[in-house]
Amino acid sequence: MMMKVFAIALLALALTACESSTENANSNDNKPSAATPAPATPAATAAPAASPAASTQIKAGDKVKVAINGSTTEATVVSVDEKAGKATVKIQGQKEEKTVAISAVIKQ
Repeated sequence: MMMKVFAIALLALALTACESSTENANSNDNKPSAATPAPATPAATAAPAASPAASTQIKAGDKVKVAINGSTTEATVVSVDEKAGKATVKIQGQKEEKTVAISAVIKQ
């Protein structure tokens, strides 16, 4: 018996939550529309020019400085993956190669 009362109360609560109210449905009718689209053409053309990868073209064999752990070290570019935004560099004085973000690479 207690389970049936609980089920009915839960069902009533769920129906009340899903019920739409007609008095609140049209509350924004008298307000001006804030969804007027602004022209986005200047912002869209400025974004690619502001990208550091677009302005600095690096390629394999370039001598660069790489920002790693807050300090810059000299390195040589081994390969560049522009789609992923990564560059593989060989840091002077180290044997292994490291993959870093292109934004961390500074062309000399």
